[in-house]
Order: sequence, then structure tokens, then C-alpha cells
Amino acid sequence: MNDPVQAASYRPDTPIAALADWIGDPVEAADFPETTLRWRNDRAARTVGLAELSDADWVRHFGRFDPVPGNLPQPLALRYHGHQFRVYNPEIGDGRGFLFAQMRDESGRLMDLGTKGSGTTPWSRRGDGRLTLKGAVREILATEMLEALGVNTSKTFSVIETGEQLERGDEPSPTRSAVLTRLSHGHIRIGIFQRLLALEERDHMVELIDYCLAQFPGPPPPEDAPDRYEPAVRLMHLVVERMADLAASYMVAGFVHGVLNTDNMNISGESFDYGPWRFLPRWEPGFTAAYFDHAGLYAFGRQPEALHWNCGQLAVALRLVCDAPPLIAALERFGSLYMEAVGRRWCWRLGIANRGSEADAALVGACERAMRESGESPDAFFHRHRGGRNAEGSLAEALSDHAPTDSAHPYWDEEPETMVIEEVERIWAAIDETDDWQPLADKIAAIRRMGAAHGDAPRPAGQ
Repeated sequence: MNDPVQAASYRPDTPIAALADWIGDPVEAADFPETTLRWRNDRAARTVGLAELSDADWVRHFGRFDPVPGNLPQPLALRYHGHQFRVYNPEIGDGRGFLFAQMRDESGRLMDLGTKGSGTTPWSRRGDGRLTLKGAVREILATEMLEALGVNTSKTFSVIETGEQLERGDEPSPTRSAVLTRLSHGHIRIGIFQRLLALEERDHMVELIDYCLAQFPGPPPPEDAPDRYEPAVRLMHLVVERMADLAASYMVAGFVHGVLNTDNMNISGESFDYGPWRFLPRWEPGFTAAYFDHAGLYAFGRQPEALHWNCGQLAVALRLVCDAPPLIAALERFGSLYMEAVGRRWCWRLGIANRGSEADAALVGACERAMRESGESPDAFFHRHRGGRNAEGSLAEALSDHAPTDSAHPYWDEEPETMVIEEVERIWAAIDETDDWQPLADKIAAIRRMGAAHGDAPRPAGQ
């Protein structure tokens, strides 16, 4: 939701405890030399009943990680495997984060509070378990912009500077450190299923499927599709539906995640864990975000392929408890679901009514051609043509039968908000050089105003 929410009651609920003896390892947070509160997301906190915490209590819970009342007695570092740039790695897991708490939001959904940069765990390997302050600021900016553009994303809940000087090979060092807490609709990754397959833990696979269907249920399956009532098949259909929509949302937002490994895929369909992300400066399918993605595996235009491939790895894992044909049938739905979601979301961002798959696909094609020819950024293009305005030639023809929707917000008469890398670097430079946090605060306020102008994006039922 982009509108202000009513304050919810705090309702702790920890169903992960029933799986705790095999899904993770109890850990302790690092003892940081300092805990300076830099960001608290009161809008997100209201949804789970935590907005009334004093700053002192906030720092105690999200800097020192004293347990939240009635919640997990100790953080849990989750275990998982995963394909990293299509190479299978059995030695990963929560290496610099953990699951800290679970609770219900105002609509009854299970929400997790997880961390990044909270210290070493049994899965840290050679890492220091820390997060740079710049990385935390970048995650704030990514999640705020994505939420405003209708992407189903985790929320950056808290950032606390921790007083350590970190050495990093890919940015100026030493650099400031932070611990980040994110609010997510679950942290169950495809990589957890892959681990259970590798270890042939069939009973745990059944438990995990049941957990996911209980906590991320989605709409009921069609009555004429008996195979879909099989738990593993039901889960596979839900994940395919969610991932197809997530892929479409990235494309319509002009966003490049950068690291779409199977361990970064949330079963709930929620995007999370932002590292080398970028927003497009112009419409370019080959644009990559990660400097280490030499082959362009996760380039902008290959993101739908990547999420489809990751769904395939879930299907492989679910073969431990299910026959292949119904899983393959679910996987084969991805393409049509993705195209429908692109059309639906594209029209939403343009502020026009969608007219069905064929007309919407023609519109998307016309818009892509216009952006390629003009070199205009997606942000500028969607803003300039809001409600079908300012269109010429073939673009005007493609838009002619799409009725405009509500575009009355004054934002549509102003300059469009953007989040290109130059702006990200300017915001960080103000913090790094003069400890000036005002540009960040101003940007967040502007992004949220843009989100209010867009309204809520169309999503699959159950998200």
C-alpha cells in the first residue's frame, strides 16, 4: 500500500519454531562498538504494531537484538544451498544475517524481520558478516523506489550505524558499517528446497511444503484441476504465478536486480536482498547491474528467463516428493502468465485501462520501440505519456483504444522521480563526506509521493 496505514496491533507468531531444529542454527548477533540509529521505517512498523517503540527500544531490538517480546528467543541463521550464476553451491546459508522475529501484519499475513550485516554465523565461510553503511543506504533507496513502482518488495525496516571500519575490495576502504533489518513476507528461499533435495530429507521437504502453503496460501486452485490439490504441485503453481509477476514488475519498473540466484528467490514472490542493483538510464535489454556478471546472465532483458530457470530448479527439488509431469505443467504456465502481467502492469504505470493480451502486447511493443528510438529513460517515458498524453505516430495509434485512468495527482505535472546511479552516488556522498542525511530524507519523501500518485499496482491474488 502506498497510502498511510492504520496502526496495527503487535501480534507475535513464530511458526518457524516448528521447523527450527533442521531449517536453521541458533546464533548470536555481533556486539557492535556503536549503535547509532540512522533510519526507522515507521510506515512499515505501523503495519506490524511496532511504530510506537521509542528510539532507545528500537536500537535495543534492532542494534543489540534483544528479543522482541513474545518472539523467537534467539536469532536463527537459515540453511540453504543454491545456484549462484547457474553454478550449484552447497556451502551457503545465512552468512551475515538471520531471522530475528515473526509476527502478523494488519491483514493477518505472516511477516519476518530478518537482518543483513548482523555478524558471523556457521555459514559465513570467509566473510566478516558485516554490511557497509553505503550498502544499507542503497537498500533503503532500492526498496522505497520499487515499492512506489508497484514491485512486491521487502521493506527496509531499520538501519543502525555500528561504528566499525570495514575493508572492501570493490569500494573505497576503510568504510563505515551498519546493520540492516528488513521486513519481509517470509524468508523461505528456493535454495532451502534445493538443500533438502541434496540431503534427501523427504520428511522435511513435506514439512516445508506444508509450511509454505499455510503461511503463503494464495487463492484456491480451480475445481477442475485435481492435480493442483497435490501439495507440491499446488506450491509449484503458486510460485510460478508469483515469479512471473515479479519478473514483469522488474521489467515495467526498468529495474535490474543483478543477482537472481536461487538462494535470492523468496517463495512468497517478494523481491529482496539488493546488492549491485540499477535502474535503467535508457531502455537497453543488455544492461547489466553487477560488475562481476561478465556474461550478462542477469542483464535487464534476461531477468524473465532467470526467474523461469529458478522456478525450474524448484520443480527439480520438488521431484523428491512428487512426479514430474504436473510440476512441468505448472512450469509451462510461466510464459503466458508473464506476458499477461507485463501488459497489466504496463497499462497501470501508463495510467490507462488494459484491453486484453493482444492489444496490451501491441502497446508494449510500440512503447519499447519508442524508447529505443528516443533514448528516453523508462521513468521519463512513462511519466511523459501518463494517461496516453504526448503520443505521436505509431505510439499514438497503439494508445488510442486504451482509456485513461485517474491521473489527477499533481505529481503528473511535475518532473519525474528517478533513481539512476548518479543520483544514488550524490545521496551517498552527502552522507559520506559531511554526514548530511537530509538528501536521503528528501528523496524518500519524494518517492513516497510518487507512489501515492501511482496508487496500488495490480498483483496476483494472495500477494
